[in-house]
Amino acid sequence: MSDHVVPHFHNDAGVSVIEIGSQEFMCVGANPPFDHPHVFLDLGNDNEIICPYCSTLYRFATDLAAGDARAAGMRAERQGRLTGPWPSRARSSSLVPGSED
Repeated sequence: MSDHVVPHFHNDAGVSVIEIGSQEFMCVGANPPFDHPHVFLDLGNDNEIICPYCSTLYRFATDLAAGDARAAGMRAERQGRLTGPWPSRARSSSLVPGSED
């Protein structure tokens, strides 16, 4: 079994930009039942990528740890944290719904 876990991010808050600390990750849309097919995204040499399913813009932020995320423009105390496995052994970063600023 691999030691490398690819972070899974979802956008429950419906924000347009999410800053992330990973250059390889999966976007799952929102939490079920509002998710979309899990799509692997790789920034490569770029700093931004748009999910082809939900159109969320992911932007790499060097000050975030791998697997961490924040919604651009949201106050720090409103940011979601890593919430546990999704699916088994994968870590998921969640943005709290209804917390738009």
